[in-house]
Amino acid sequence: MREFPEMKGFSRSNLMYMRAFAEAYPDEQIVQQVAGQIPWFHNCTLLDKVKDKEERIWYSRKTVEHGWSRAVLVHQIELDLYNRQGKATHNFNKTLPAPQSELARQVLKDPYVFDFLSVGQEAEERDIEAALIEHIRKFLLELGVGFAFVGNQYHVEVGDEDFYIDLLFYHLKLRRYIVIELKAGKFKPEYLGKMGFYMVAVDRQLKHVDDLPTIGILLCKEHNKTVAEYALQVAEKPMGVASYRLSSKLPAALKKCLPAPELLAEEMDKQRG
Repeated sequence: MREFPEMKGFSRSNLMYMRAFAEAYPDEQIVQQVAGQIPWFHNCTLLDKVKDKEERIWYSRKTVEHGWSRAVLVHQIELDLYNRQGKATHNFNKTLPAPQSELARQVLKDPYVFDFLSVGQEAEERDIEAALIEHIRKFLLELGVGFAFVGNQYHVEVGDEDFYIDLLFYHLKLRRYIVIELKAGKFKPEYLGKMGFYMVAVDRQLKHVDDLPTIGILLCKEHNKTVAEYALQVAEKPMGVASYRLSSKLPAALKKCLPAPELLAEEMDKQRG
């Protein structure tokens, strides 16, 4: 502070962060290409929350690539995006050319975390879908960058019969539609047949000449990866299978101590009145 009286930021805690930063990134090239491209307090957050160097660099690159705010960065770290992204079971290597298959793989996660929903573990597909639409901003954040929402229960007509796609998105980077089907139970191979039917309908009725073929994502409460891999091997369309996680159940002892949602709503109405 004596040497640079016109400068600020030399508090004890900040000096400690500077020292930690220098120790964490001895390679000057990494500093110039990655860590130096994000705001200082993003780096402080990474030093606090991520101990593995490669994981820290990965989050730094994603921050540069997507322009994450510090709040979004913290959110992604706490939900362990590094260890979830690209982990879904898929057949992209067989159904898509090399550059597209890798891009599509990176789009998928496993599991998806829907802990912002207020539905219970036993919720039905329609309940989960309705809650996701109600919290569409958080849902899009969890899906990742590039997803544009087209509609839910999206109507398509085939052979004078009506069909409804659970969730339909368009991915701006992949340049293709993405069909998402929700299942509240365990994965079954026959689910892929129905999703493939919807994908064909989207390709024939919605796909523009410049769009690439549709991708399907089946989200199940749980799935056996081996069973999913077998089922995907015979699927001709590009598909992925992933699980989703809702908010954890409260311990039974704690649950008994809490008022029912109806009582809470009634009390809130009284307070408003």
